[in-house]
Amino acid sequence: MSLPRIAPYPLPAADELPVNRVDWKPDPARSVLLVHDLQRHFLSAYGTDSPTVEALLAGVARLRAEADRAGVPVLWTAQRGGQSPAERGLQQDFWGSGLPADPRAEAIPAEVAPASPDQVLTKWKYSAFVRTDLAERMAALGRDQLVVTGVYAHIGVLMTAADAWMRDIRAFVVADAVADFSAREHRMALEWAAGRCARVTTVDEVTAAW
Repeated sequence: MSLPRIAPYPLPAADELPVNRVDWKPDPARSVLLVHDLQRHFLSAYGTDSPTVEALLAGVARLRAEADRAGVPVLWTAQRGGQSPAERGLQQDFWGSGLPADPRAEAIPAEVAPASPDQVLTKWKYSAFVRTDLAERMAALGRDQLVVTGVYAHIGVLMTAADAWMRDIRAFVVADAVADFSAREHRMALEWAAGRCARVTTVDEVTAAW
């Protein structure tokens, strides 16, 4: 029920992406950048000095810097450590007790950390929309595009993109700014998203559009 040990794998290149069903373009006037669950607890599954994590954090940092330059709001999700079984609900059955009550495990790496705690949504379920005010924040900002980065691609990233689609929010899954348990599961998440609920894109494409 705990996280697996994740072997390094290369993040996908632009010529390896699935075919998208939609031709949406990221618009800096409509976008919100979401940094999904990039906490040390989840990244620890990759071990130390993982080239996968290094590439992931570099991609997210580029997007965050470009978002700041272009006036795109940035939000983070983070799970709280030391949750009770009642708070975790069915996550307890699948993943056990989750994050320990340890600030180091809960922390977001400095390379991609938020400037203010007000930018962080407490995450409870796979989708970042569930039991948070993400949708309300986006509506208040007049934004209807969500650019999703972080971990894990086939779990929270994919479920957040699907939930966005059900709310008529255009989701963009950044293929080289998300990571997963394996290259196979990463690919599966991108294929499902591209065919069902989102546009799969790259850091280069999003930064150029912004």
